[in-house]
Amino acid sequence: MGLVTFREERCKGCGLCVEFCPKKIIVLADHFNVLGFHPATATDLSRCTGCGICAWMCPDVVIEVDWNGGKPPGERGESPA
Repeated sequence: MGLVTFREERCKGCGLCVEFCPKKIIVLADHFNVLGFHPATATDLSRCTGCGICAWMCPDVVIEVDWNGGKPPGERGESPA
């Protein structure tokens, strides 16, 4: 399981992370951030695998993934999705 954090104040709401999340747990929030966009947020972190696809797709580098054990899933002998 991974821990995903979003820097909502920097998110422009492009939706790339929403589109590419294999577990479909990322959505655009109902509220606005300081830039006037609906920021991305995770709905159910318990389902997050820590694959990092959302962070790779984010053009504004607002997503951070903390992998348990300090290694991405593929380097722990697990499936990333």
